[in-house]
Amino acid sequence: MILITAAILPAILLWIYTCRRDAQPEPMSQMLKAFLYGALICLPLSFVEQGISVLLFGPGGSPTTLAGSTIEAFLVAAVPEEGFKLLALWLILRRNPYFDEHYDGIVYAVCVGLGFAAIENLGYVLGHADMWLSVAISRALLAVPGHYAFAVFMGYYYSLYHFGQRSSRILLSIFLVPVLAHGCYDAFALSGTVEPLLGGISFIVLIFFCIKMHKNARQKILAQVELDRKELF
Repeated sequence: MILITAAILPAILLWIYTCRRDAQPEPMSQMLKAFLYGALICLPLSFVEQGISVLLFGPGGSPTTLAGSTIEAFLVAAVPEEGFKLLALWLILRRNPYFDEHYDGIVYAVCVGLGFAAIENLGYVLGHADMWLSVAISRALLAVPGHYAFAVFMGYYYSLYHFGQRSSRILLSIFLVPVLAHGCYDAFALSGTVEPLLGGISFIVLIFFCIKMHKNARQKILAQVELDRKELF
């Protein structure tokens, strides 16, 4: 139970943080449904990612160069994961009568993203039971908040498009912005595994990248909250 709690708690705390900013909270049943969808995509996604990895690096293979680790970051992780999350978000929102505010897109996207992050984190923590504490702490500070930020970007642009800004740029941003953020995050995180000399530098770059990413995510949250407040009054 301690390991399970350590793995899931970061996602729950970020979910609470997101919901507290919603002036008109979404029904708990809908948010739990979105969280469940995010969790359920983990199974088919694992097969897709494994298949892409085999195609790129061969059975049991892994990247050995910076170019290879960057390709893995984008094509094995970022593109399929954000694609499945977007599919789950679309299934949740396509006929959802409660999707009536700009901030709602962020709320539901975060529920999907954190549902995925919780299950992924659970796998990492349980899979490293001998060093679970360090794994849980590092992922609570970086990986889970990372999925949270990717979700904020997706939900932000999804709402913009849904509520009238129907340009091709906004439509593409729904998918491409979280993919770029996710891919860059993973590329920085993986670079040290193929170039040990760059490990320390990559980690520092990753920290600065995360700080900038979360500042941008917070700005998008505040922008949507303010937009809904103006429309309400």
